[in-house]
Amino acid sequence: MQIGVESSKAVDQRRVFVIDEDEITRTVLQFMLHDEIETHELASPEDAYQKATEWLKPQVLLLGASFLNKRGPALIGQLSAGFPGVRILIVYDKTDEATALEGMKAGAHGTLAKPLTLETVRKKVDTILGRGGAAAIVQLGFT
Repeated sequence: MQIGVESSKAVDQRRVFVIDEDEITRTVLQFMLHDEIETHELASPEDAYQKATEWLKPQVLLLGASFLNKRGPALIGQLSAGFPGVRILIVYDKTDEATALEGMKAGAHGTLAKPLTLETVRKKVDTILGRGGAAAIVQLGFT
């Protein structure tokens, strides 16, 4: 277990599919998330459909903007239909900002802008999963 990892997150049975054409981006995102969430890296949406089974369904898809460039924003609706209840985050760099905006208009739930940082990625995924991450407040009394 890594430093800074909340064990309650690591065992909550949530799953992320990282779908990106760029192997480096997939690997980086998988590395950033794997301590706190089950993460699978896939080279295409078709690979994601093949990977998904009754017991291996993603709660979040991290989708590379390159797929939206090639297939259009309708891909968001197709993925939502193929993975009911999934939350979609678009991973993009500055040159794909307009594409990411179109994806948001098509129904994506958020974006992750490059350059990616561990803190930003984990925080965004936690937020999209509804894992508040707020620390409990402990009141200390002195006598």
